Amino acid sequence: MYSKKVMQHFKKPKNYGEMKNADAIGEVGNPSCGDVMKIYLKIDDKGKNKDKPKIKDIKFQTLGCIAAIATSSMVTELAKGKTLEEAKKLTNKNVSDSLGSLPPIKMHCSNLAADALHKAVENWEKRK
Repeated sequence: MYSKKVMQHFKKPKNYGEMKNADAIGEVGNPSCGDVMKIYLKIDDKGKNKDKPKIKDIKFQTLGCIAAIATSSMVTELAKGKTLEEAKKLTNKNVSDSLGSLPPIKMHCSNLAADALHKAVENWEKRK
């Protein structure tokens, strides 16, 4: 049912954990399935990155199924080091494709991962 890559990100998620003193936080949930995701960002907007802020660090906390944890892990890998403009362009399809696809019934999980990232970026932009 799940690809090898999905299982790798589920069993050994990348960038998992709470981030103290995060510059921005995005949280989303899906009441129909119970998945909740929180994305934390540290933003570099100094020096050469003043005009194009970059994600210098990213972490996540997710309560949910295999797909929810795997997509959260993958979205952090895809976003790390990207500018905020690049991060806003990451889609659920990018996340799913990077994991080698998800079962159709679990596609909503990849939507949550991209949405949580976008909410974190929006949170940072509102602070500036």
